[in-house]
Amino acid sequence: MSRIAADLLAWYDRNARVLPWRTPPGAGPADPYRVWLSEIMLQQTVVATVKPYFGRFTTLWPDVVTLAAAPREAVLAEWAGLGYYARARNLHACAGVVTRDHGGRFPDTVEGLLTLPGIGPYTAAAIAAIAFDRPVAAIDGNVERVMARLHAIKTPLPAAKPRIRAVADAAVPAERPGDFAQALMDLGATICAPKTPRCAECPLAGDCAGRLRGLAATLPRKTPKPPKPARTSAVYAHFRNDGAILIETRPDSGLLGGMIGLPGPDWTKHPPTPETIAAAAPGAADWQRAETEARHVFTHFSLTLGVLVATGPALQGRRYMAFEAARAAAPTVMRKAMEIARAGLRDGARITASAGVKKNTPPDEGGARWGRAAGPRQDFGKL
Repeated sequence: MSRIAADLLAWYDRNARVLPWRTPPGAGPADPYRVWLSEIMLQQTVVATVKPYFGRFTTLWPDVVTLAAAPREAVLAEWAGLGYYARARNLHACAGVVTRDHGGRFPDTVEGLLTLPGIGPYTAAAIAAIAFDRPVAAIDGNVERVMARLHAIKTPLPAAKPRIRAVADAAVPAERPGDFAQALMDLGATICAPKTPRCAECPLAGDCAGRLRGLAATLPRKTPKPPKPARTSAVYAHFRNDGAILIETRPDSGLLGGMIGLPGPDWTKHPPTPETIAAAAPGAADWQRAETEARHVFTHFSLTLGVLVATGPALQGRRYMAFEAARAAAPTVMRKAMEIARAGLRDGARITASAGVKKNTPPDEGGARWGRAAGPRQDFGKL
């Protein structure tokens, strides 16, 4: 074992984070189901956010077989708010494949894990190392940062990835590779932080070329990203007389696939025309546009949704759900739109500012921006 691996494992034995999906240092491989579930949840998400979701999932579905048997709608509902909803669809699909094709046991190699839905190179390596003690490097953002600093790799990401992969592979010890993978993750999350590395506390400080050259805080370097594009659209929030809200299940393909939401036209680069809005109406009603828009930022674009509100008898052929149940099961952007709509009902169809939303144009400009829809009792310019 190299000195770097030995020093890092000694540090990990004293300082490992206590996480619900882990076994203690030196205790051997962890439960593959819990490792897999945590790694899928942790993609693009921080530990503090994941913990309560992980707790609920493992209480409801303590193993891969029970998760596979759960209705997909229930899994998606429990995932609501965690984001990146393709992960939840793939999670349920993967549980089904493992149960049906592998007897409820996860493959124990990177190659076998890569055949499963929703598992890419990093996740396969992390499961193989942590759950099966395979000597492979699991390279996430934390590990990229540690390796770039340790070896003073100045080439910007993503061009630096092959070099980082090479040095990370070379660092993996034959003994305790699962603990080593988690030690690198912990070092990056707690000591080798993105902007303010705590070099004085780092067990690898003496071997860190980035620190010795005064570059640690500037690494890894990244190629500038282009500005994030914006999209816009509108959604309809219809409340039945008993307070239930109209919902629909979004198609499996595309963003928020399989999740519940509010109906409306496609999300586009330019504001929808009055004709487009009218064509997407779920039925004839006294639709009024809220003064507040629902705004949300996804990984690759930002979204602004106008909210159109109405009440009355159920619209024919449409599905309704109790408001709180719908709100709990909806993805974040739809939850924001639902809250705007409900606030409008409380305030006489005038929307008050709430978390995650921004005031829209003044009432007398609303009609100019969104227009009036054709057809009976569809007036989007009232507010």
